[in-house]
Amino acid sequence: MTTNSKAARLRELIASGAVMLPGVPNAAMARQVERVGFDAVYVSGAGMANATAGVPDIGLLTLTEVVRLAGYIAKAVKIPAIVDADTGFGGSENVARTIHELEAAGLAGCHIEDQEFPKRCGHVTGKSLVDVDEMTGKIKAAVGARRDPDFMIIARTDARAVEDFGRTVDRAQRYIKAGADAIFPEALLSEEEFRDFASEIDVPLLANMTEFGKSPLVSFEDLVRFGYRMVIFPQSAFRVSMKASEEFLRALKGSGTQKEWINKMQTRQELYELLDYDPTAEKWVG
Repeated sequence: MTTNSKAARLRELIASGAVMLPGVPNAAMARQVERVGFDAVYVSGAGMANATAGVPDIGLLTLTEVVRLAGYIAKAVKIPAIVDADTGFGGSENVARTIHELEAAGLAGCHIEDQEFPKRCGHVTGKSLVDVDEMTGKIKAAVGARRDPDFMIIARTDARAVEDFGRTVDRAQRYIKAGADAIFPEALLSEEEFRDFASEIDVPLLANMTEFGKSPLVSFEDLVRFGYRMVIFPQSAFRVSMKASEEFLRALKGSGTQKEWINKMQTRQELYELLDYDPTAEKWVG
């Protein structure tokens, strides 16, 4: 048995209160999350697909790619990181391997969803679900495969968009019986649904506060009051950075110089400090 101190730290955080997890697509942004004082970070599946491969969030990255990209992030920071593991990259046997690989890469936990493969973004139409028994089999495989008992297995259900609120609760309860450590109800439709779902579930809950989706943007304070212990902001920083870079590129195309943008840039020194790099030293110690 191995011990992952980051996984244990994540459990301490949610046992003592609640934690905000900004989403990141890469390790440099994860360092920013840590540097400004957040206690944990979320590795966005959409972020990795969009930012790294330039593809939509429809399950196009392989397990190998996700493990490598998420591993870079996990190893770059001292705070715990959880990752979007989509549908687990296959059946129960594949899920078991997924857990082994993510643990070895330094992640503190992951969430696995009950969509059929190929999955779709949780906030678009056209999703379809696997049978409850298939999903519970994946959860059992995940729990049985982990070497570190602190590694967090989070079951995500997309049932609200496909079935109804009651079936979403029913599925969550089945997933808890199968051994899930936490539940992630995706794309709830109102603040009242977030509140009512929390009243039905006794394990830690994760809320997704993504923009431009089906869920309202409920404040962290209100979600904590309802009973949620993890709140992710998967694409917020990425969306801000993409909007800024597009504006810069349009300006550069028009003017032919970046001079007017210098005061909006991260400086070379600020980047080196973020990376713990001293160019005057003989070598970099990461």
